[in-house]
Amino acid sequence: MTPALSLTERRILLAVTGSISAYKACEVARLFVKAGAEVQVVMSPAAERFVSPLTFEALTRRPVLTEASESWSGPLNHIEVGQWAELFLLAPATANTLNKLSKGIADTLVLQTALAFDGPMVVAPAANTRMLRNHYTEGSIKMLKVNDITVVDPVEKRLACGEEGSGALAEPLEIFYQGARALLSDPYWENRKAVVTGGGTREAIDAVRFIGNRSSGKMADALATALWLRGADVCYVRTVANPGLPAQVYTIEVESAQEMLDYTVDCIRVAKKGVMSRPSMNSAKPVGMIQKTPFLFMAAAVSDYRPLYPQEGKLKKSALGKRWSLELEQTPDILRALDKSGIVTVAFKAETDPEAGPDNARRLLSEKEVDAVCYNHVGGETGFASEENGVTFMTAEREIELPRQSKQQLAFGILDAAKELADE
Repeated sequence: MTPALSLTERRILLAVTGSISAYKACEVARLFVKAGAEVQVVMSPAAERFVSPLTFEALTRRPVLTEASESWSGPLNHIEVGQWAELFLLAPATANTLNKLSKGIADTLVLQTALAFDGPMVVAPAANTRMLRNHYTEGSIKMLKVNDITVVDPVEKRLACGEEGSGALAEPLEIFYQGARALLSDPYWENRKAVVTGGGTREAIDAVRFIGNRSSGKMADALATALWLRGADVCYVRTVANPGLPAQVYTIEVESAQEMLDYTVDCIRVAKKGVMSRPSMNSAKPVGMIQKTPFLFMAAAVSDYRPLYPQEGKLKKSALGKRWSLELEQTPDILRALDKSGIVTVAFKAETDPEAGPDNARRLLSEKEVDAVCYNHVGGETGFASEENGVTFMTAEREIELPRQSKQQLAFGILDAAKELADE
């Protein structure tokens, strides 16, 4: 699933080296172009053996910088493209390139371009497992991290050489997310802990049936993604495992309201502890403990009732008869039960009544002791599982209208509005 991120007019320099996984860089380029970014590709001679520069030119609508195309009569050279770009993304990065890059060696066009670039850099290794585990390569990767370069870990699978192990290039979507995070990170959210709940809870009737609701969890997914892209340390308690979430978002899968309450309590307890401060987002040198006020985004749609006597096994239709009555009891009120001291709480309220809905949402501020409420009217084109939404961000002091837009862009708007709730 392609994320609905907007990177309009952001400038990415995508460097490709000679790995068999170079074809995956085409998908990385496509993801950035689809998000609105401008992508300039630079290729090593070895990379041209795997993918033609023409392929990248068709995807990016820009000439590819190679040793044959480099020109000093125009901007297509390793100095000017580095000055133009906001982000240097090296994917795939061979073991040879990693070792040279860590030592400042610049004997290829890609390495010359890297050495001339002074902005954020993301590197995605791809090589044989033994080549990556060689102590020279491991030392080089550690050195890159010390120098604030983000390393997207390779994945474990059967490699092109026939061996099984870690060395395959990370998935293009994950590389895209890491690049987007480098561009979108916000000092306010960096190293700040955030807890998100999402999806509709399921209350068991028997082993196969449950009471639930129509919540898709997409708004909570968008919030967890936006928080991570801004630099936050996210714990996401969810009931629906939708595809497309950044791999580094820590997720906990639950079903019932009671499970969600129990795990959310644990996540809040951890979030209230200090986090290790770092000189920058990717540094490997902790310098002490800091405490930024954590945030809780309660975007889950929690079932109000659950069966009083859930059954083991499957209840038989023949035994139940033509009519079947379930005895229900209220589920725990998670928002009311949580200890919200020391954490900023943003609740979500979906209403179908456009007249009474806003007042019902405002009452949450005092009744549930939350700092803000995101109210949205559900009906018409704005319903569960839709790709777009709009909310009114309500606090005790003011209300901010966030118009209908993609849920991912709306999530960024909610985070911007939430920044007024805590100074530190």
